[in-house]
Amino acid sequence: MADILLIEDDVAIRTALSRGLRDLGHAVSSSPTALEGLRLAVQDRPDLIVLDLGLPDLDGVELLRMLRAVSRVPVIVATARDGDAEMVPVLDAGADDYVVKPYSAAQLDARVRAVLRRVGGVAPEEPLKVGALRVDPRARTATLDGAALDLTPREFDVLHYLAARPGEVVTKRELLTEVWQLPYGGADKTVDVHLSWLRRKLGETAAEPRYLHTVRGVGVKLVEPS
Repeated sequence: MADILLIEDDVAIRTALSRGLRDLGHAVSSSPTALEGLRLAVQDRPDLIVLDLGLPDLDGVELLRMLRAVSRVPVIVATARDGDAEMVPVLDAGADDYVVKPYSAAQLDARVRAVLRRVGGVAPEEPLKVGALRVDPRARTATLDGAALDLTPREFDVLHYLAARPGEVVTKRELLTEVWQLPYGGADKTVDVHLSWLRRKLGETAAEPRYLHTVRGVGVKLVEPS
């Protein structure tokens, strides 16, 4: 069972999902507005938030950025938008997953369980070290040559996943499945974008890599510079 906050302005959807999730064993609170949802998120500290993008008082992506400024609570975005152009900004803003309307409470429950499994303590306790790169999963910080790297939450997740598998080639599909929790594809280009951002912050390029090496046609690997 999880304590879920549902931020959804449509009364019919909110009522049906709340009932369905409760029937599946979850505790559910809800809000029809972004600002009330933000207050409940800070006050009640739910296990997970389901966030509709089309809210009456504030755009859902803006609310997501506000949430990420104060909390690491997992967020599943519920939306009618399903194209890369719409979803890449949502994922980049810090969403852990998304579901496309219409969807059932059972489908949402499966997403909830998958996200909670991923954030439920699989990170190693000790910091990871690859060359002069140090990744601390508990503090969610990374340093290179002792200097802090200014990473977004998603950039950190990608770097952490690769650092836990030094020298191992990881495919884009694996990153989408394990980091973005998108096992059926979608938003493929966002992986390339995040890898490009990470390279820039690591002080390297795809043409002259040090840590992040592309294996053409296969994926990417994080290695200790020779």
